[in-house]
Amino acid sequence: MKSSYLGRIAPTPTGHLHLGHVATFWTAFRRSREAGGRVILRMEDLDARRCRAEFVQAAVEDLRWLGIEWEGEPVFQSARRDVYLAAWRRLRDGGWIYPCKRSRRDVAASTTAPHEEEPLFPPEWRPGPESGRTAESPEGTNWRFRVPDGRRIRFHDGNLGAIERIALRDFGDFVIWNRDNVPAYELAVVVDDAQITEVVRGADLLTSTARQILLHEALGQNVPQWFHCPLICDADGRRLAKRTAGLGLRELRARGCQPGDLLKELASLTGGRDGGGACRGLRARLPA
Repeated sequence: MKSSYLGRIAPTPTGHLHLGHVATFWTAFRRSREAGGRVILRMEDLDARRCRAEFVQAAVEDLRWLGIEWEGEPVFQSARRDVYLAAWRRLRDGGWIYPCKRSRRDVAASTTAPHEEEPLFPPEWRPGPESGRTAESPEGTNWRFRVPDGRRIRFHDGNLGAIERIALRDFGDFVIWNRDNVPAYELAVVVDDAQITEVVRGADLLTSTARQILLHEALGQNVPQWFHCPLICDADGRRLAKRTAGLGLRELRARGCQPGDLLKELASLTGGRDGGGACRGLRARLPA
């Protein structure tokens, strides 16, 4: 019998893939195979100003070069606006969200906002519970999700174990729709993950997971399982970014690195076997 496991690989096509993407996407693919399940490819391309077709094509080519396979054609978030609007309406009707004119700069400048992970939206800025209930469209303003004050969001991570975040301590009311009339990351991924059984991604998104659990619940969706991968950093301890020189997959491929050697080298960073060939020396460029 075919497993019910359904995972996803979700690059944002604003640049070329780097080693952090390789590690996470390969883990997602491997876990789906080990579970006897499937994985889909989703392009998170809502940022029309930065997402480009050439990066979509490059990501597809690089993933295939690594040996990663997926079911069906890639799914593009930019083609799913109607689905996100329907979710916005459900949240509006349920009183979960409200329109908000405050900018990120306003929040950062608030005396109550400073926080080690992110600025917290001051709860005293919230409007009344009926605010936005009659809005026909989300256009023209940000829309924020009203988090339940003091709610402890607990979940088990398949890699990191028990995780807890507390609303209004670790995060505040968050944006689900942007004033430029584009759904925010938090809402789009939750809607798209409605049928996903396990989400595999980087450990920098643990707090986002707490937010997204609240959204899954508000939308009446099943909450997936979670597996957060350790982040890969450069030699200076900085998280890899698409602008990271020399550690992009395209650069490594140009140097003659082969998929098997690259995956072995990445595995060696967490105690696996050494890689070799054109990938040798990669360890020296990453933190011990």
